[in-house]
Amino acid sequence: MLPIFNRGRRRRPDSAYRRIENEIAKARRHGDRKAARLLRRGFRSLPSQDSNDPCYRRLRYVRYADDWLLGFAGPRREAEEIKSRIGWYLREELKLELSDDKTLITHAATKAARFLGYDIRAQHADTKLDRNGKRGVNGVVGLFVPKTVIGQRCSLYMSGGKPALRGSLLRDTDFSIVTKYQAEFRGLVQYYLLAQDAFRLGKLQWVMETSLLKTLAGKHHSQVMKVARKYRAKAATPDGPRHCLQVIVEVNGGRKPLIARFGGIPLRRQRTAILTDLSPVLPRSKGNELIHRLTAGCCEICEAEQNLEVHHIRKLADLNRPGRPERPAWVHLMATRRRKTLVVCRCCHKDIHAGRPIAIKEAITGEPVAGKLARRVREETNGKGPARVPR
Repeated sequence: MLPIFNRGRRRRPDSAYRRIENEIAKARRHGDRKAARLLRRGFRSLPSQDSNDPCYRRLRYVRYADDWLLGFAGPRREAEEIKSRIGWYLREELKLELSDDKTLITHAATKAARFLGYDIRAQHADTKLDRNGKRGVNGVVGLFVPKTVIGQRCSLYMSGGKPALRGSLLRDTDFSIVTKYQAEFRGLVQYYLLAQDAFRLGKLQWVMETSLLKTLAGKHHSQVMKVARKYRAKAATPDGPRHCLQVIVEVNGGRKPLIARFGGIPLRRQRTAILTDLSPVLPRSKGNELIHRLTAGCCEICEAEQNLEVHHIRKLADLNRPGRPERPAWVHLMATRRRKTLVVCRCCHKDIHAGRPIAIKEAITGEPVAGKLARRVREETNGKGPARVPR
């Protein structure tokens, strides 16, 4: 359909715009600056090209999975014709029905189109000029953060219209609480860093930070201001220092301390933003906290003490999917602990993701991996675990 609806190289110039442009040039030649200034006041409110040029049409198409979007420069009746042709093709060729409720035609200048969680609309601002003094954003398609998304996210951390503490996290350590808040905040922010108005997520940051401070204050039976003064810090970013909340856990043995931060992310648009969320999703368990396992400083499979990483699964039900062959040793260990995380070294982590049986490695004690896993499983089940764990 692109060859059918695409025509013309560029729109024809707008007659009113060109007439005023010639009058301004004439006034400048005669040295009449006052007249040129008066003409320029209404000059930028006119389009430079004829938006209703019948000899110019543009159709663009983008798709991600089963979501697709068409951008069309032309009248609405032709847009409806495009929609009907697509519906006919889907119905006759692919035996699919086009949903009229979900397939909408919106004017990009007056209403935003929702695509992959973003609001997409054409920008218009006569006061935003480029280096040459010309309008630079009029008609340019931009990505924006939907206001409904910010409202929905803020409501998760509010009660009665105000930020509130999260009672389910009161038994966790300060490190775990801050890390969980940061993981939730960073995931959303980095997804919307492509938006023109990413700065609007500052409202969500304030709500989440206040909720975090109230949670920490409730845990320690303290006041919000005291907790804020205790954990207030600055984080270095490519855009300069940013205020954040920081919790530091010292580790014995001369190793680097564990640091958890909330905030410290510049809310500025990045045209080539890449998701780099490396914060683990922490379990809420007082006796088996991930922070204690990290400070132990060894792989839970081969007991290596370097290059430690955290293996994470989506949910515990994934460990017991029907039709799978005999479960490997690391699955037995996670199932008995009923935990979605496992602290392993880099070599064991690669073996897990590759689906390879974990090779027998000799540690300091000389005990093979399978023997260590069997011992750990028996310890987790108070001696009732399987006597033999498959490698």
